[in-house]
Amino acid sequence: MTQQTGLHPLVQENMRGFLEKHPHLKYNFFGGKGGVGKTVLAGASALAFARLGKRTLLASTNPVHSLSGLLSQNVFGQVVQVTGVPNLFAYEIDTKDTIEKSKQEIKEKVSWFLKFAEIRTQADAFVESATMNPAFEESAMFENMIDIMFKDEYEVYVFDTAPTANARRLLGMSSVYSLWVGKMMKSREEAQSLRQVLSYSKKKEEKDPLMDYLLSFQQRMAHAKELLTDAQKTAFFFVTLPEALPIAVITRFIAWFKEFGIPVGGVVVNMLIDKAQVRADSPEFVRNRVAMQEAYMEEIKSDFPGMVRAVLPLFETEIRGVEMLKRTADALYC
Repeated sequence: MTQQTGLHPLVQENMRGFLEKHPHLKYNFFGGKGGVGKTVLAGASALAFARLGKRTLLASTNPVHSLSGLLSQNVFGQVVQVTGVPNLFAYEIDTKDTIEKSKQEIKEKVSWFLKFAEIRTQADAFVESATMNPAFEESAMFENMIDIMFKDEYEVYVFDTAPTANARRLLGMSSVYSLWVGKMMKSREEAQSLRQVLSYSKKKEEKDPLMDYLLSFQQRMAHAKELLTDAQKTAFFFVTLPEALPIAVITRFIAWFKEFGIPVGGVVVNMLIDKAQVRADSPEFVRNRVAMQEAYMEEIKSDFPGMVRAVLPLFETEIRGVEMLKRTADALYC
């Protein structure tokens, strides 16, 4: 199918217009149901920022990476400049390495606690128990993501997130962590007071490494939440296809993201067949798909009024490599 020209009638404010209203936009997230084209659109957006002369990092927080395939170059485990695109750098976070580092950090913290509490046992059993939780990988990825943000080495960041269910938990962790740390600090203060009362020695403890860690962690999460909820710096774009399930998924998650206070930048509709290219003698399958998509475009119009930032065509070939990514960027920011 050939690329459509001009704005789709559903687009009241396009991506370019949104950026003009948010000149300080720095943290861009692309999410949605698996298979809707999040990686491609994150890549196209990053490329567009780079072409504006902004030093841009395109990073994948999705455990199932596809950036290297999209860019036709290896960006796994390290930041690499994208060949042929000045100002654009890409990075697939090494999930395994991130998890191992997180395990080591937890082991150190548990060892601190056991020594401080005078408990004679090894930390390994506690670490194994803590890291068996299915959410541990997401926590590790979140930590890595905010590390990247806190370093502040780039003018713009574009994140290709995990499928939306994971992304919601990933970005919502700043709020969850804040509540958890608050309760931990309260419990810790109570335990300290009780220990001093029961101690034969009235000498006050000079240092509580766990409390120091909790205070530092609380400040870290507060800063993460500050960045993630800043509507001038942060925007989450939801990608959908003109199909029932992707629409239903982002409808739920837009509401949930608003609950967390994470600014929703808008909706991008991907892979729309250009009906001008479909004739009466076109295959029945194609004609049926066009009719189906038209019906769901009406649903998108009803469900996301004023939120659609772009409608991208179904290209005649797969989007891979910088040249196709440039073509996608032109369609996304037309």
